[in-house]
Amino acid sequence: MGGQGMIVGLLMVMVVVVAVEGGSREYEYDDALSYGYYHGNCPQLEGIIHKKLHNWLKNDSTLAPALMRLHFHDCSVRGCDASILLNHKGSERKAKASKTLRGFQVIDDIKSEVERVCPKTVSCADILTAAARDATVAAGGPFWSVPYGRKDGRISLAKEAESVPMGHEKITDLIELFQSKGLNILDLVVLSGAHTIGRTSCDSLQYRLYNYKGTFKPDPTIDPKYLNFLRRKCRWASEYVDLDAVTPKAFDVQYYKNLQKKMGILSTDQMLYSDSRTAPLVSAFASQSSVFHHQFAASMVKLGNIQDFLADQHSEIRLNCNYVNK
Repeated sequence: MGGQGMIVGLLMVMVVVVAVEGGSREYEYDDALSYGYYHGNCPQLEGIIHKKLHNWLKNDSTLAPALMRLHFHDCSVRGCDASILLNHKGSERKAKASKTLRGFQVIDDIKSEVERVCPKTVSCADILTAAARDATVAAGGPFWSVPYGRKDGRISLAKEAESVPMGHEKITDLIELFQSKGLNILDLVVLSGAHTIGRTSCDSLQYRLYNYKGTFKPDPTIDPKYLNFLRRKCRWASEYVDLDAVTPKAFDVQYYKNLQKKMGILSTDQMLYSDSRTAPLVSAFASQSSVFHHQFAASMVKLGNIQDFLADQHSEIRLNCNYVNK
């Protein structure tokens, strides 16, 4: 790297570090949520979540990225209110965008034990948020303290879930969606880094492999060798493929390195490296693992703190995460 490149790189790292520190302070003193919210009435909460999640992940490690994704889908619609967990006709859970979501049974299992120990006290929204944190740690990601006090929403509409990103949007659309939730470009790039683990359905990317934008040709931004690999893996839309083909089980910065090599599996992943607003951050994270881990924790706190106070004035502590209280 030449002298100018080194200067740019150092400045980029400084920008990211400043954003890390600012991002974690922004939500630290949120009046609606508190780190000590359950200290008096359910001090066993985090222990219960940790133990239950450990048992589930011991049998199926793929539930870790699934729970992180479930949390993201929840917070992206009406804020983090567990509306994604409501299981009735026309709910977010029944939407097309939610058809591959998993982890509901894990949350139900945790909730059942929490209700036994601390009845009518802990919201499903708080359980899902903490479970996503513990899932991240179990996958090799960073730890962060979760503030509590979320309530469970009573409204869940399938049509609203269709606004959740599915991997084919434009970067501008993603930036605007994140900004509408109080998140920024830095949060977009770092939370996309969750794709360092987990899988996606071949159905979500087959158009890139065979008929990109109606051309009947593959997406030209895909590395040719990677294209051949994906075509072999995705003969059927119902198949699944790793989001990170190099280190699929490691929570690392390989995801960003893959984008630099034209190996982003979703269109929105690859565009992060071709868009001038996001590409510098991709490059910074690709070479700064500790900065990525630090910022991922800060951005997950921000994600978990999204609250839509106007959407549902009649929130509650659900007794069963699948249904509103009678």
